[in-house]
Order: sequence, then C-alpha cells, then structure tokens
Amino acid sequence: MIAAVRALRPPGDLKLFGLAILLTFAGAAMIYSAGQVEVPSVATGAWRRQLIWLVLALIAFFTVSRIPLRWLDWAAVWFYVASVVLLVVVLLFGTGPSTRSWLYIGPVGMQPAELAKLATILLLARTFSSYRGELGRLAQLVRPVLIVLIPVGLVALQPDLGSALVFGAILIAALFWAGVPMATLFMLVSPGISLLLGFSPVVWGIWFLALAVFLYLYRPFAAEGILVLLANVAAGALTLPFWRSLAPYQQNRLVVFLDPGVDPRGAGWHLIQSKVAIGSGGWFGHGFAAGPQKRLAFLPEQHTDFIFSVIGEELGFLGVALLLVLLGLFLHRVLGVARSTEDSFASITVFCLFAVWFSHLIINVGMTVGLMPITGLPLPFLSYGGSFLLMLFVGLAIVARASAESGA
Repeated sequence: MIAAVRALRPPGDLKLFGLAILLTFAGAAMIYSAGQVEVPSVATGAWRRQLIWLVLALIAFFTVSRIPLRWLDWAAVWFYVASVVLLVVVLLFGTGPSTRSWLYIGPVGMQPAELAKLATILLLARTFSSYRGELGRLAQLVRPVLIVLIPVGLVALQPDLGSALVFGAILIAALFWAGVPMATLFMLVSPGISLLLGFSPVVWGIWFLALAVFLYLYRPFAAEGILVLLANVAAGALTLPFWRSLAPYQQNRLVVFLDPGVDPRGAGWHLIQSKVAIGSGGWFGHGFAAGPQKRLAFLPEQHTDFIFSVIGEELGFLGVALLLVLLGLFLHRVLGVARSTEDSFASITVFCLFAVWFSHLIINVGMTVGLMPITGLPLPFLSYGGSFLLMLFVGLAIVARASAESGA
C-alpha cells in the first residue's frame, strides 16, 4: 500500500503540481460556464472532454516524469525529426476552420505544432549544453537559429502565426539562458524589428540609422556588422510583400487591432465583444455562469481563445486577479526550478518551457483586452484544448523531473 502511494506521488515540487491541478479544475469550471448559453454552441459539454483529456494528461505526466533527463537528451534529435515530419504531414492532410493545423485520428484531433514546440526546446537545450566557452559571435548561433526556423516555416505555412511567434520566444529564451550577450541577441532580432517598421520608410530610416550607430559603437566583427545591416535592409524591403502574402483574415486581425471600429461586425467583432464582456464584469462580476455576453453567445470562441473574457465578465476584476496570481505563482516556481538545477540541458529546457507558457499568457490576455493582435493561442490550463493540455502536462513532467534530479 505504501509503495503504491509513493508510486503515485508526483516527483519534484509538489506545490508546482498542486497549482497546475488547481488551475486545470478552475479552467474546467469556466469551460462549463462557457457552455451555459441560450443558443446551441460547440462549447456545451466541452468541460467533460477537457476532464477526459486531463486523465490522459495525468497518465502522460506520471509516465514522462519517471524518465531520466539524460534519456530525453539522447532522444532529442529523433523527437525533433518526428515533429518536423508531422508538421509536413499536417500541411498535406491537416484540417481546421481557417488553418491546416489539426490532424485527426478518428474523433481525436491534435496539433503537431504543440509537439514541435517541445521537440524544438529539447534539441535547443541539447545543442547549447554541448557548447563550451562564450557565445558572443553570430556564427556560433547558426545551428540554433536553423533548428527553430524549420518548424517556424512549416507552422507559418499552415498558416498559424500565433504559434510561429511562440517559436520565436523559445529561441530568444534559449539564447538568453545559454548566456548569449544582450548585444548579440539584439543584432539577431534586429531584422524582425525592420520587418515591423518597414511600413513607414521614415520610421524604418530612423531605426536603420540608430542600428548603424549601435554597430559602430559596439564594433562586432566587420563581416557580422555588414551581415546585420544587409539583413535589416532585406527585411525592410520584404515588409509589404509579406503583408500581401498574409491571408485576408490575418490582415483584418492586424487592422482591427489598431481600430476595431473599421469592421465592427466582421473582424472587429471578437475584440469589441471581448472588451465589452470584461468591462461589464466590474469588481465582482455577474456571477458564475451568469455572464450576459456569454449566455447570448456574443463572445466568439468563448471556451477556447476567449475564456479570459468569460472569467472577466463573470468573476470580475477580483476573480481575474486571483487566477492571474495563481498563474504567476506557477510560473515563478517553474523559473525557480530553472535557476536551481545545475545541469545545463535541464536548466535550458525548463526555462524555455517557462518562456512558452509565459508568452501564451501574455499574448492571450493581451489580445482579449486589445493590447495585442488576435491570435489563436490558448490560455494555459484555463482554455479548452486537449492536445494543448496534454503537452502542458508533459512539459510539467519534465520540470518535475528536473526538480527531483536537482533536489529543488
């Protein structure tokens, strides 16, 4: 009996596991509430499916948390290759309302991008843990950048720009935690800034001049400085072609982010209804399952991407604050594990998982209140999504294993 209890005891940080379970049940409750509407909705009954996925996620957690991290280090390459193959398969056979991001085996669907995030993290951690010495030159970062660019390109073709952004966060997190100097990081991400500023020749010109001054003062290797400048020129020139390559719904999401009133009954509907719902919640909310915007199904995707809007409408500012504090405590403990472990592979892996969950939190909450463009990124533990919940607990299992092996 005692042996059975010990076998079921989560390894590592028990408080971290407890927070994850608490948040997941809170999410299931809000998913149930999202299904309490006056009209037929796909959200009705979703909470039961979420709990079934939780059972599968817990099985995966207790299985993966027993695997030594050195085994994951060894398997990282094969895991990455398998995830890339799945991303190719989903491009050929995938389905979805506006993207080809889902693969279905009978009634069960999965998003290979979620698997690819974890696989990319493991391979980046393996790559950086094998490096010796300082990482101050751009030439040393070619391999890690290529590791990320392959899945980013495949995910962008689906097209799923939200997940592509998360891969960018994974790369920056891995570079930062591996000790890459901030100046080198800045040079690496500068073409992305040029891509965003290329809409305005004047603004881009000011940015390019500031970049040139920085390179003159920092004095990198001449070849690296010239390469950075050329990459920024190319990125600025590609801004408009890149914009034209986006699907119309993606362009509309960016336009209504700046002004939802441009298309209030179309692309702007999501953001307008979300802000109305959250704003109407006040301090204490309308009460659990009693949100009027939600009950009349004015809120789109209210059990998935916009679950935060349901929380704000029904639980108010205090309920939102409580859930954000719980998420903050969870992320703080994950960061503590990354800091405490001395194994570089484990530390980089855990910190990159922290970056993925943190970016999901910031982007999801930001889009529901109008601070960021709308993307299809779920809120960790709270949004409905089986494959996302499953990969959350697989990632949590790796964190728990790192905590157990380090004694944190």
